[in-house]
Amino acid sequence: MSRLLITGGTVVNATGPIPMDVLVDGETIAALYAPGTGPADVGTLDATGKYVIPGGIDVHTHMQLPFGGTAASDTFESGTIAAAWGGVTTIVDFAVQRTGEVVQESLAAWHAKAEGNCAVDYGFHMILGGVDDDALKAMDQLVDSEGITSFKMFMAYPGVFYSDDGQILRAMQKASDNGAMIMMHAENGIAIDVLAAQALSRGQTDPIFHGLTRPSVLEGEATNRAIVLAGVAGAPLYFVHLSASEALAKVAEARDAGRNVFAETCPQYLYLTLEDQLGAPGFEGAKWVASPPLRSKHENHLPDLWKGLRTDDLAVVSTDHCPFCMKDQKELGIGNFTKIPNGIGTVEHRMNLIYQGVVDGKLSLARWVETCSTTPARLFGMYPRKGVIAPGSDADIVLYDPNGTSDLGLASQHMNMDYSAWEGFRIDGHVDTVLSRGSVVVSDGTFSGRAGHGRYVRRGPSDLLR
Repeated sequence: MSRLLITGGTVVNATGPIPMDVLVDGETIAALYAPGTGPADVGTLDATGKYVIPGGIDVHTHMQLPFGGTAASDTFESGTIAAAWGGVTTIVDFAVQRTGEVVQESLAAWHAKAEGNCAVDYGFHMILGGVDDDALKAMDQLVDSEGITSFKMFMAYPGVFYSDDGQILRAMQKASDNGAMIMMHAENGIAIDVLAAQALSRGQTDPIFHGLTRPSVLEGEATNRAIVLAGVAGAPLYFVHLSASEALAKVAEARDAGRNVFAETCPQYLYLTLEDQLGAPGFEGAKWVASPPLRSKHENHLPDLWKGLRTDDLAVVSTDHCPFCMKDQKELGIGNFTKIPNGIGTVEHRMNLIYQGVVDGKLSLARWVETCSTTPARLFGMYPRKGVIAPGSDADIVLYDPNGTSDLGLASQHMNMDYSAWEGFRIDGHVDTVLSRGSVVVSDGTFSGRAGHGRYVRRGPSDLLR
């Protein structure tokens, strides 16, 4: 087993920054040393002037997801390579069960897509699109035997993934029994479908109407309803891709009351807006069609979300990475915004984009690491194997250069897309070197990893439940 001493850097955990040298032995971290006091008979990696942080963990990705007659353009191979370039060493993707499908067979299909193809470690959540007695029994089996302890449900997409309140309550009751986490896409899909049909009947077909027919109050309403149902069931609840002030207020209220309610947001909701991106001229706005949609810059959503990250009302930043190309994919919605595949590609840029929040004084260094690595690991049963620079943890390590810069855009990205949702963004920081379980996979502007290096992570229960 090879040993490597990372020297001269500042280790940043969720507890804060401290100058330390890090000894890697094989796939794990063996020890931390005061600067200059580590063993001399090992290879070294110079991290002078850089932050040494735990590898990023993106707990919300959709590689190869079928959607709207097409599929997300990143495979598990291309998507995890892009993740590695961006300092992400673990993803948790979503296996999908639809109404009438057997949960275990659906999970097996996603294992077949990912196994042997991932460049970094990966796990799965399970989407429950059809809640019946068999699906509820399967939840127990996945928790007990498959290392899957989180189940996603939808209050949106009627006819596709939508569950009614009774189905949601039954799944929450099961989660209360077996210790699983319910993840919720909270938008009032029934009302949204009415608004969308009315807009189309008026000839309003451009991408911006995707956002205008999904108003933030309907995210707030669904968020509140899900919190009430979780209270009845006594289940923990995690909101995916929270985008709106109204929804955040309901999460904050529940957390202030001591409830096991958590939420993530995504970079697109911290930086991009309905007017500037979704409302771009012609069909250009299709690049930024996602659900929930980008919110108005004339309201307080963006500053409220940054505040929520500071106060821990928002616990995690993920990406909801679900990329589509414009040609032959987003273009399916020309003349009808409801046909535009929903998704934005960001897995490669999350660590940089949230670090810019540190530069801008919106977050501390420790909070950057906490929201992008440590809390995802703790909430989803991977800590302390993942999410921390500590003896015994996997040697998933990023050397981050605060003096570097990162120019985001199509010319430099590695995601399998024909455009960038982040074209022209410049970040005051740069992912310099990435280790996945002790192996250097990115260094000196070169990818040296391989498909198949990534291993499936069997997850335990959350360790943040009160």
